[in-house]
Amino acid sequence: MTTKRILAVGISTPSDDIKHEDISSKISLLDWDIIIFRPEITSFMYYTKDYMGRPSLEGREAFSLKESCEHWRREIKSACDNGKTVIIYLTSLQEVYIDSGRREYSGTGRNQRTTIIVDPYNNYNSIPVKILPVLAHGTEIKLSARGSEVLASYWAEFGSVSNYSVRLTGADVPACLVTRTGDIPVGAIYRGKGGQGALVLLPDINFRPAEFITRRNDQEYWTSSAKKFASRFVASIVALDKALRSNTERTAQPLWAAAPEYDLFPEIQLRLDLLDAERQVELAQKRKEEIADAINDVGTLRSLLFEKGKPLEDAIIDALRLFGFDAKRFKESDSEFDVVFESSEGRLIGEAEGKDSKPINIEKLRQLSMNIHEDLAREGTSAPAKPVLFGNGYRLQSPAERPEIFTEKCISAAKSTCTALISTSDIFSPAQYLLRCPDNDYALQYRTAILNGIGRVAFPPPPGREPKHVEFQVEGLEET
Repeated sequence: MTTKRILAVGISTPSDDIKHEDISSKISLLDWDIIIFRPEITSFMYYTKDYMGRPSLEGREAFSLKESCEHWRREIKSACDNGKTVIIYLTSLQEVYIDSGRREYSGTGRNQRTTIIVDPYNNYNSIPVKILPVLAHGTEIKLSARGSEVLASYWAEFGSVSNYSVRLTGADVPACLVTRTGDIPVGAIYRGKGGQGALVLLPDINFRPAEFITRRNDQEYWTSSAKKFASRFVASIVALDKALRSNTERTAQPLWAAAPEYDLFPEIQLRLDLLDAERQVELAQKRKEEIADAINDVGTLRSLLFEKGKPLEDAIIDALRLFGFDAKRFKESDSEFDVVFESSEGRLIGEAEGKDSKPINIEKLRQLSMNIHEDLAREGTSAPAKPVLFGNGYRLQSPAERPEIFTEKCISAAKSTCTALISTSDIFSPAQYLLRCPDNDYALQYRTAILNGIGRVAFPPPPGREPKHVEFQVEGLEET
């Protein structure tokens, strides 16, 4: 058992001495002595399109990837500057395009053309040094003069199972490992602020070869050889950390040396610049939080697809307002209705019901019928409102995979009482369209469908969820 606190991000081992985290984690690195990091971003690329031969990420996938890389970039730099040892295994270069959020529009109406501006991005954006990686694979590696000082023991243990996936072409890369021919850097050691921390870039290792995994009863287990490898690995990493620290003998600055009389002139201006930079970071962080809150607010319409109770009711009210209804909850004396909504075409009362894995049954129709009679008995109400039952049956399944969400008895009873039955998942696409493209004619069609609907209501499809022409553009290049 090592006394060092070791964290591995993006790497899995059978060692109890290592805490393992996924690349999508937002964990701080300052709680650890040694950090092992592997910049592998495949987990962000499940839902991608292709653009110019590379994956292209849009929307939340693009945001999540960029946010994660920026998090690790900050954390790795902070860890090194605060005396931690960060070891990065240089995986293969993964290049993608990400949605920049910028758009260019041309044309009008159905001939409108939208150009999505995308930026090139790669997994090495998570590393806070300019190594300019170039895709290349090989196994012929040797220690450089710099590397022989601290890496000799580690390399003797793991050099034979190491392979480079990238060459480092950045200017002034402090190479510790180079190709056997040409002396091109494939590993490097950067020192943190004050010389105590270190960022060590090493050729990749396969941490999950076939001989490390066995299967029993459809479960994977580590083999004894994997556990032995992990034990050797931890010992070598701890020894490498010790070698890096013993190789930098710098005296920590005493408190008296920080007194103003010992300030150097450039430091004064740089501190002012630092204060200004910190202020800008605070403003940017505040703006980021405001935008994140706004995203959460506008995203509530997705509750139409999977929610129940008050969240589902809130989403229904928001959608009905998009369709041109004046919609709100109603509570007065002993009467309480999920939603009362009206327009110039008529007045309606709705009940909402969500079921995890069942259809909506006739019970909710009885409640709705009672609400209609209660409403009619109120002073000032001269005619019964149109009854509408909003259902979200089988809400935990994808809408495309759901069976009919209303029971046959419920549909039959709805026809006899002139009640409209509406699947809340059917509301989502029209609401999504109207949120992007306000369209009074389509909203009127939708209101008419509800007002005239008896039994299961079918809605007119949105005129089109995307403009007719959508293009991607990067660095002056276009693809339709």
